[in-house]
Amino acid sequence: MTFNPNSDIGGGRVSRRGRNTGIAVGGGLGVIALFVLSQFLGVDLTGLVGGGGGDPAASDSALTECQTGQDANERIDCRMKGAAASLDAYWQEEAPNVGLDYVSPQPIVLFTEATGTGCGNASSATGPFYCPPDQTIYIDTSFYDQLESQFGAEGGPLAEMYVVAHEWGHHIQNLAGILERAQDGDTGPTSNSVRTELQADCFAGSWAAAASQTVDENGVPFLQPITRDQYAQAIDAAAAVGDDRIQEATQGQVNPHSFTHGTSEQRVNWFETGYEQGAGACDTFSIDGSQL
Repeated sequence: MTFNPNSDIGGGRVSRRGRNTGIAVGGGLGVIALFVLSQFLGVDLTGLVGGGGGDPAASDSALTECQTGQDANERIDCRMKGAAASLDAYWQEEAPNVGLDYVSPQPIVLFTEATGTGCGNASSATGPFYCPPDQTIYIDTSFYDQLESQFGAEGGPLAEMYVVAHEWGHHIQNLAGILERAQDGDTGPTSNSVRTELQADCFAGSWAAAASQTVDENGVPFLQPITRDQYAQAIDAAAAVGDDRIQEATQGQVNPHSFTHGTSEQRVNWFETGYEQGAGACDTFSIDGSQL
């Protein structure tokens, strides 16, 4: 997906974390809670809990050099900022339509190797994730290389932004109270964990469909209309992170009882549902498991 070169992405809230940090878990979120969160989010945070304070030299810096859609087309960190600007504008408009009072997440944190979060310490092995306690999306952009090299995704700008849109969907769920209600630690094909992830995929699809009509403060659309090839790349990225495909690639076998994100087919189907029908069609919790 291509940004309009003259679109204004300066309002996108993204920071680059300057140094690796070791921030202790706070807010009463201990190891047991992190285990549950790991099961729920599909990322292993439990082995990354630090015991000390943060690195006082660590700092975040805003991507002030990223100001236009042309910057987003040329650089991946600017593309993350452009995606944030587009997603924030989209959900400000869409949230009331689904009965939600919208509050923007904290700036996306781009990091390398490891960083501290409100959910404990995380490494690049964690993959992109949303941390509910601090309402922040964390991304080590080297994940996109892994998506292509290890899981066979085609890649491309829309595939990269699909990941951001999916994590933004978790923020929407957090605001709606869905994350808290669904966090029971269960896994499996019809578990709340899978339903949560499929709904986030659906929300990502709803944004993608509206992205070329979502405008900056000057009325310029952030993004150009999606081409057929770009749409195929986003679908391919959704399929690449299906539980069955990841388990086959990493374990050599598929164990449905341990599913936390849904199959490749399900992830594609729910992205397409959001794309074709909008965010209002993304209720994955009220339907029978056979319809997931």
